[in-house]
Amino acid sequence: MFSYSKKLQYPVRIRRPNPALAKIILTQYGGPDGELGASLRYLSQRYSMPFDEQKGLLTDIGTEELGHLEMVGAIVHQLTRNLKDNQYKDPAFAPYFVDHTTGVYPSAAAGFPWDAGSIAVKGDPIADLTEDLAAEATFHLVQH
Repeated sequence: MFSYSKKLQYPVRIRRPNPALAKIILTQYGGPDGELGASLRYLSQRYSMPFDEQKGLLTDIGTEELGHLEMVGAIVHQLTRNLKDNQYKDPAFAPYFVDHTTGVYPSAAAGFPWDAGSIAVKGDPIADLTEDLAAEATFHLVQH
């Protein structure tokens, strides 16, 4: 069902480590409205969608969100891969580093790990699409 291209949709080339920025961006990877939740939300909701065209659309969106997950993971990795000793001690990043070193682990900026409780799959197309709109709007409100 899925095909994987061994390149990012948009290349990520970060040269300078920045652990504080990595901690903030990490929430887009595994926070409550991040890419992991978005991909699983759409890919799970598609099963109860009664219309084939919309079911296909949810599959397409969920797959696209997996690509976003990969890009955000690459950003976090590149922001942390060449940290110097003093950068590990950055107050924003140190608690994360203690548990995960520079591994890309799905969690929110506040530190709690990703949990399926942050997504809704109700089996009702109206409820599910409303959930999708709310999650997408929350992310865009945070960006601006």
